[in-house]
Amino acid sequence: MGSALTAVVAGFGTGLSLIVAIGAQNAFVLRQGIRREAVLPVVAICAASDAALIACGVGGLGVLVTAWPAALTAIRAVGAVFLLGYALLAARRALRPSRLEASGPTVHSGRRAVLTCLAMTWLNPHVYLDTVLLLGAVAAGHGALRWQFAAGAAAASLCWFASLGFGARLLAPFFRRPSSWRALDALVATTMLATGLSLAAGA
Repeated sequence: MGSALTAVVAGFGTGLSLIVAIGAQNAFVLRQGIRREAVLPVVAICAASDAALIACGVGGLGVLVTAWPAALTAIRAVGAVFLLGYALLAARRALRPSRLEASGPTVHSGRRAVLTCLAMTWLNPHVYLDTVLLLGAVAAGHGALRWQFAAGAAAASLCWFASLGFGARLLAPFFRRPSSWRALDALVATTMLATGLSLAAGA
């Protein structure tokens, strides 16, 4: 029991260390949380996607990904175009204060948020490198307890995205000012631009 718990804790710590960073996905979840728009589906998509990819990595898919580099190259190219486009939209919002105030969620905005989240998650090759390859390799070191390690890593993802998405509403008073939305969208644009350029350079 003790060794199983150790593997779970190790997985939780390793998973948390990989996802707690200002990246494209986290910036998007943060913005959705502050807007209180489609937060539950966005958090669910991020956590479920991580859990699925972690399971694939522990199950050995990392070997196939490594043997087929063309797949990552294609994902990198498409992901770069998507992130650069999103960066332009965020920059546009930052430059137009009148468009910054969040209105009530609508069916169309919720659907758009879900589709954007899916693209943000599955078109980012870093997700595959971190979850499928890196976490898969570390989990393999735990031998028979690799699935307990995977469970810990998946739990870390769920806790992080839930905290980021639902906890972001605590910042709502600060974001009543248009200047705060401008700063957030400027940060989102910068993050997406840097990530997109990094992917484009490696494609």
